[in-house]
Amino acid sequence: MTTAEHSPELADSPIPDGWLPIREIARQTGVNPVTLRAWERRYGLLIPQRTSKGHRLYSDADVVKIQAVLAWLERGVAVSQVAALLRNSEPPASLEHSPWQTARQQLLHAIEQLSERKLDDVFNANLALYPPRTMAEQLLLPLMAELQLRWQEQFAGALERVFWHGWLRSRLSARIAQNNRQHSGAPLLLVSIDEQAFAPELWLTAWLTSSDCPACVLEPAVPLEQLNLALQRLNPRAVVLHANQRLEGKLLRQQLPQLAGNAPPTLLLSGLAAHIHVAELANMPGLTLAATPGDVLLHLQNLHLLTGLAT
Repeated sequence: MTTAEHSPELADSPIPDGWLPIREIARQTGVNPVTLRAWERRYGLLIPQRTSKGHRLYSDADVVKIQAVLAWLERGVAVSQVAALLRNSEPPASLEHSPWQTARQQLLHAIEQLSERKLDDVFNANLALYPPRTMAEQLLLPLMAELQLRWQEQFAGALERVFWHGWLRSRLSARIAQNNRQHSGAPLLLVSIDEQAFAPELWLTAWLTSSDCPACVLEPAVPLEQLNLALQRLNPRAVVLHANQRLEGKLLRQQLPQLAGNAPPTLLLSGLAAHIHVAELANMPGLTLAATPGDVLLHLQNLHLLTGLAT
């Protein structure tokens, strides 16, 4: 449809042809309603139609605009800059300093101080403006890479690691549980298969996918010979195995191929193991390598597996 002029209000029922409620726009674009409202109020990025009761309605042109906003955000542009960029037919020669470096430094400082409140403040402030995938790729994953290097050299590395991992698991598990209550249907099963006590990337993957379907995380590691029980009881839509270490011989040569033959149509291996064993596993029937949370999300989206029933 062509871009429509935004009138003050539309009738509440039924929704006029060509217009979509905010919950449907959120489903199509992956941007939650809280963030869409913040983009509207703070930056004027969207000007939705309103029903007589004040409910927001969006057009196909709004969907295209949201996708353009996301494209800029994925390049590390601050949301405050996007409106000016969308008005210009040519991108500027240079952009102001990315906001993500500042946010990472704020989180790092909060970790140094062992301050849950400061972590919450920075995390929630950014989550109000950016979709989870942008948050993960631009803020959390680069921060975790920086922390890994830092902890190799810092005396307090073990202390900071325990604090950060405890905070991250608590906050992500709470959001996953909240998202799960909004969906029905078969879950996405995410399973740790290495010796890590906590796999941040696995939980990030669960958080990203739980926006669209139920997510069930099994951690610490589950023996693969027992995983068939989980497949029988949960009947998941897909299974994501996660490992950041080299896989031992029996698991690699016997258990994983057997599981790939018994699992649902989609079985993915994520984490560093997907890089380490790419030559051995790239052509294994029934197994897909998707190293990062973003890779997993994109693959499942392309297969139309991230479709839950929102309530």
